[in-house]
Amino acid sequence: MENGGNGNGVAAVNYESKATSTITIKGILSLLMQSIDDEKNDAENNKRVISLGMGDPTLYSCFHTTNVSEEAVADTLLSHKFHGYAPTAGLPQTRQEIAEYLSRDLPYQLSSDDVFITCGCTQAIDVSVAMLARPGANILLPRPGFPIYELCAAFRQVEVRHYDLLPEKGWEVDLDAIEALADQNTVALVIINPGNPCGNVYTYDHLEKIAQTAKRIGTIVIADEVYGHLAFGTNPFVPMGVFGFTVPVITLGSLSKRWIVPGWRLGWFVTTDPSATFKKPKVIYLPSLSILVVERIKKYFDLLGGPATFIQAHLTCNGCNPFVLDAVMKKY
Repeated sequence: MENGGNGNGVAAVNYESKATSTITIKGILSLLMQSIDDEKNDAENNKRVISLGMGDPTLYSCFHTTNVSEEAVADTLLSHKFHGYAPTAGLPQTRQEIAEYLSRDLPYQLSSDDVFITCGCTQAIDVSVAMLARPGANILLPRPGFPIYELCAAFRQVEVRHYDLLPEKGWEVDLDAIEALADQNTVALVIINPGNPCGNVYTYDHLEKIAQTAKRIGTIVIADEVYGHLAFGTNPFVPMGVFGFTVPVITLGSLSKRWIVPGWRLGWFVTTDPSATFKKPKVIYLPSLSILVVERIKKYFDLLGGPATFIQAHLTCNGCNPFVLDAVMKKY
């Protein structure tokens, strides 16, 4: 039929084209792993395969969360006070507790209004990309990096532009590449610190240069800090929010890694923005922020579902002394 018709007046769909456009690195890796699994029964191919992309510390028996955390969850569940829906942005007391926890490493104080509770850090990633999506938008992602960013960008039709991490410099960001890649449609620069998958931890000086570069190209920084404070080398962890006066920062994190409870799915999306740039769209110097304002974020969270209410509440369990975040940090 002409014009791809099927005889019923309905245009035929190019399924091959659609399938090609949705191929992802993660999907290819799954196929490879499946092929390896199929060969495990072969006596000549019985070597164990180690996944370098696995971020679940509970798979190894030497890692456990604290009794304080488990008892706090049990107490909040058995209190019968947290069986209902939580506010879409999260329980106020949980948002406040996370704001106070993150503020300890910042030169300014966050408020509960800066914190939005998410279903793990993965949802926080998706929210950050969704909030910035618009026709023609592009986002700068590290290579190597965490593939969920590419997947979220593809769903939101946001163009991905990769900048390289430099192995000879401890996997630092290639700042020259960022300036070459950015244009007026660049909506965000993503950094992952501590790094995933490279394990690098950026110095204060390098983070400051990243902030200055982001300001120069006129975009914001999305700081994925899900591995925050898990720094085993000589560089101490410094949150990107320290440079919030230089450039607006969205900080993403969760309990999953440091507290060894990825299945509890408690994460956060935080506007670490002491200059309140997100709240003043009429005077913003960043083109990308004309659509990224606090009210828009709040409305978007009305569509989402966060972690179970009792999981949120356990962070401020009245029977726990000190609070759960403090207790776990003291152990580790």
